[in-house]
Amino acid sequence: MFYVSMFFQYIAQYLKTRMEYRADMIVEILSDLLFQAVNLVFILVVFGHTESLGGWQRDEIIFIYGFFLVPYALFSTFFNIWDFNERYIVNGEMDRILTRPIHSLFQVILERMELESLFGVITGLVVMGYAAARLNLTFHWYDIFIFILFVFGGTLVCGSIFVALASIGFWSDAKTSIMPMMYNIGNYGRYPVNIYNDVIRFILTWILPFAFVGVYPASYFLRKTDWYIYAFLTPVIGLLFFILSVIIWNIGVKRYRGAGS
Repeated sequence: MFYVSMFFQYIAQYLKTRMEYRADMIVEILSDLLFQAVNLVFILVVFGHTESLGGWQRDEIIFIYGFFLVPYALFSTFFNIWDFNERYIVNGEMDRILTRPIHSLFQVILERMELESLFGVITGLVVMGYAAARLNLTFHWYDIFIFILFVFGGTLVCGSIFVALASIGFWSDAKTSIMPMMYNIGNYGRYPVNIYNDVIRFILTWILPFAFVGVYPASYFLRKTDWYIYAFLTPVIGLLFFILSVIIWNIGVKRYRGAGS
């Protein structure tokens, strides 16, 4: 209950801060929507030159993209730690974090959250609804619970990868980071992995499992029965990778000796 209380207190303080700069918040929301629209246009342009991609129809790819946007929006909201190395290690703010009686990762996540990114959830649902209508998809009453479970798993997959990457800062205080490159790799998860070669498919499934953010869980709702086993592995992979990332984080924190060391 202590952590739940702290969670809502952080949110309350965040909203107070953002309401002081409403114009900036609106600009950020619009820029996110524009970025998502550009990605959707790219898919439409690709299918302007072909009828299928790796055996997938245009509307199926759009559905996968819409699904991808939902966990990715939650990830962007609560795991906005792309600058962890420079801000918390190089600039020494980790010292402040460690003086408080609350888990350091929990603090960092809530300090860096961006609630406006949640609008991506709405965008994703709209895109999914459009594609589902075009594909004449039917859903069962329990699919909503499966959807929530898959979204939760996909969010943890993304979060775990970036928490593990942020933890590298405890061993290396260089200002350079591989975070931007990893964001680009993450975008591969919004396309069917069978369009890539076997090496990339293996990496996106078991090493950097971004395929569990978009294509694998979405395949369940698209009734791709051959991929069901991967779809239902989504929450398992998400939980396992997140536990592993927290372990790496905790080991890094024990190694940390302060900004002046």
